[in-house]
Amino acid sequence: MTALIAALKNGVFMGADLSRLVICLYLFALGACVTVDAPPFPAEPALAASETQGEGDAAARIRADVAWLADDAREGRETGTQGYREAADYVAARMAGLGLEPGAKGGWMQEVPFVAGTPVLDAASLSVTSPDGALHKLESLKDFIIYPSLAADAFSIMQAPAVFIGFGVHAPEFGYDDFADVDVEGKVVVYFSGSPDIFDNESRAHFNSNSLKMKEASARGAIGAIMLTTTQDEQRTPWERRVANPNYSIMSWKWPDGRVDTSGANIEATAILHPQQAALLFKGAPVSYQAARAAADDAGGPVGGFDLAVRVFMTGAMKRSNLSSPNVVGLIPGSDPVLKNEYVILTAHLDHIGVNGRLVDEGKDGINNGAMDNATGVATMLEAALRFIEEGAPKRSVMIVAVTAEEKGLLGADYFAHFPTIGRGEMVANVNLDMPVMLHAFTDVIAFGAERSSIGPVMKAALKETGIALAPDPIPQLGIFTRSDHYRFVEQGVPSIFLWTGFANGGEEKFWDFYKNHYHKPSDDISQPILYDDLARFAEINYIIARAIADAPEKPVWNIGDFFGDLFAK
Repeated sequence: MTALIAALKNGVFMGADLSRLVICLYLFALGACVTVDAPPFPAEPALAASETQGEGDAAARIRADVAWLADDAREGRETGTQGYREAADYVAARMAGLGLEPGAKGGWMQEVPFVAGTPVLDAASLSVTSPDGALHKLESLKDFIIYPSLAADAFSIMQAPAVFIGFGVHAPEFGYDDFADVDVEGKVVVYFSGSPDIFDNESRAHFNSNSLKMKEASARGAIGAIMLTTTQDEQRTPWERRVANPNYSIMSWKWPDGRVDTSGANIEATAILHPQQAALLFKGAPVSYQAARAAADDAGGPVGGFDLAVRVFMTGAMKRSNLSSPNVVGLIPGSDPVLKNEYVILTAHLDHIGVNGRLVDEGKDGINNGAMDNATGVATMLEAALRFIEEGAPKRSVMIVAVTAEEKGLLGADYFAHFPTIGRGEMVANVNLDMPVMLHAFTDVIAFGAERSSIGPVMKAALKETGIALAPDPIPQLGIFTRSDHYRFVEQGVPSIFLWTGFANGGEEKFWDFYKNHYHKPSDDISQPILYDDLARFAEINYIIARAIADAPEKPVWNIGDFFGDLFAK
């Protein structure tokens, strides 16, 4: 550090070199100075003494990381943007400073090739032709929103027949199949969000997946889809939230041969219809919309599938472009000559949702800073990485991965899970950190996925050691198990765990206030009363779990008869 200061005094640093010094000085405050090849970074103000007074070193490091990642200068860290790239360079510098090794081929970055698309709003149209020939032309964003496939620049579905498929769930192993008695070939499928309540919470979350529904419909020849919402879904995601940022880009990653990874190759577009317009689709049908909706809201069993009497006209277009955005990968090599070829993967998504152009046009703050979602997760992951370095190399190798494009559909994690940078090694477990809502002194945690594998007893031992209680999922309606990056590892057969803070000790009120008033909004910034010492405790719990997995004589295994183990384990 002395040499760097001397170089500054002597005028050695110019341009990009000076920017590297700026970040080095900033990282030095965290105890992690390193010189990296990086684009220019804006200087950040030092944290005021009043902000960190009484905090431990771990809390101060986490606070500093969150402040940097969630600063307005990052412009919401949307995948593929300069703000995200700066955040990735920062995380790589932090990993290097902590003593990790580069974990991607040739460096810290695993570049993920994407196709991005922004809907052309003026091109979106949706009309319904009733059995009597009456044409009902709906209004974009007011009555519907369309998501075209990324496989083409534009699409046009001309007066296609429609068919109702209940929830669109195909689960023959549970004796349930919404596709059993309907023919969807060449048709637009109409279905309700969600799934019946015949499953346990996490299996139900799996079958809730729109991606899975589209794969099933596409395999049977469907060409388009219209999703209807249940009462519960509308309460969770009001229409105003669905259309709040209509210019938001969607993405998918590309296979090595250039193919775009899509949910269903034959599905040209999916529309979501406002509930006030949904009855149009059921004119002349054997069951009314009201009756179908009531059955879906009850969710106790099959809603039933049948042909609809209407025809659907849908058009849309995308402004598509190719781009690249990196996963940031750090490596802690294992110490055991055999077990070092097995890898425990820690993940936290680095991206957020960028800038809301509509709010900016209205003269309002449109930067979605993503402090809680997920700067806190990345910061706690880095703190867990530091604990590995301080305690010495584990027996198995550990990878610390800040993934991109979680907000676009868990894409960065999906790409890494398909193409892990581990050579001939084996991924044996994933520990995921995403959006720890740390606004209360937590006394319990929810452990998504833990009870499905031998990770469960490891997790319980860690909680006993730290005096934290285990709580059941208090919000199964959100389907959290399938909505974060760990699930992409589950789909590759890798046992995984994802901890969230529980609802005890005031947590329920804090969570719902955040979810309703700050989640995916510009107010998710560092002005929130984030408890950094509690984030440090949370980092410690995740470290203890990951360490125990990395040092255990045997790798984690799925429990006998577990649904996800049987479905995905290779």
